[in-house]
Amino acid sequence: MRWDNLQIVPEGNRPDLPLIERQAVVRTIDTPEFRGMTFYEIHAKSIINKVPGASRVPFNWTINPYRGCSHSCKYCFARKTHEYLDLNSGSDFDSKIVVKVNAAELVRKELAAPKWGGQHIAMGTNVDCYQRAEGRYRLMPGILTALRDTRNPFSILTKGSLILRDLPLLQEAAERTEVGTAVSVGFLDKELWRLTEPGAPSPHKRLQVCTTLNEHDIPCGVLMGPILPYLADSPRQIDAAVRQIAETGAPSVSAITLHLRPGAREWYMSWLREHHPELVGPYERLYGRGAYAPKTYQETISRRVREAADKHGIGRGRTARNAHRRTPPAPPAPPPAAEQLFLL
Repeated sequence: MRWDNLQIVPEGNRPDLPLIERQAVVRTIDTPEFRGMTFYEIHAKSIINKVPGASRVPFNWTINPYRGCSHSCKYCFARKTHEYLDLNSGSDFDSKIVVKVNAAELVRKELAAPKWGGQHIAMGTNVDCYQRAEGRYRLMPGILTALRDTRNPFSILTKGSLILRDLPLLQEAAERTEVGTAVSVGFLDKELWRLTEPGAPSPHKRLQVCTTLNEHDIPCGVLMGPILPYLADSPRQIDAAVRQIAETGAPSVSAITLHLRPGAREWYMSWLREHHPELVGPYERLYGRGAYAPKTYQETISRRVREAADKHGIGRGRTARNAHRRTPPAPPAPPPAAEQLFLL
């Protein structure tokens, strides 16, 4: 991969620029895979973030080396966080990526601090740490090396196939501590993938990643989410998806129904009006009371996935060599509570 056509936009104190542009080195890379994207290189002050107690998520600490995501998922709940940087939650979130270039150095420093207690750390809970930018900046090898060396338990949730680049590091870490991984696959329909997740690897590619990780004794489950109402939620669609998930050797599968928080809601509904105008009314009724579909609908979807998992034997297959440890699965996207401030 060539990086000849690299530009550095001079920094300055221009108040008319977005906040992030006044604080970062701004780079554009003129290669096909990065065309139209801008990278904001910053030196973060801290990297291991505490999750507020009110957040009701199954983890307390996170690492997020990037903000913004080139997967460009129309429904991404993290879109709103870009507005804190004076950027928009739509196209800017997809193409203007904040890179914490000192992430690996900070992780090692913070893991070594006397006050750190060796708690489980979740990655990929805000934006994908194995998105396209990781191929250029290679922050994850340094982060994983620090976690491995300190025997600190961790989990990774991803849509990215680039995680396989770091398979040797994951295996080394799994020999020393608890390691959990999961891929996110809400549906298998190719047309729906191209329309709603245009920058992400295909769902079938993600399932191949899951297979490879499990074959190499890295426990990898599947987060079946988000499941899109009226587009990927029928019993037939869910059963077909879970059947293929079972073939990966995934030890677990869990479901998350689409939720539409501010930022994501506007972007997703705009997409829906363009591609499925007949569903705008049903969506407005389903999400008329807030970001979350009614509890009865969510329970129906979860039950369909659970029944399909039982039918296809998920959880009864081979076990990875570190499965005897209490390996936590990669966590799902956070539910309601505290806006994603802890993920920044």
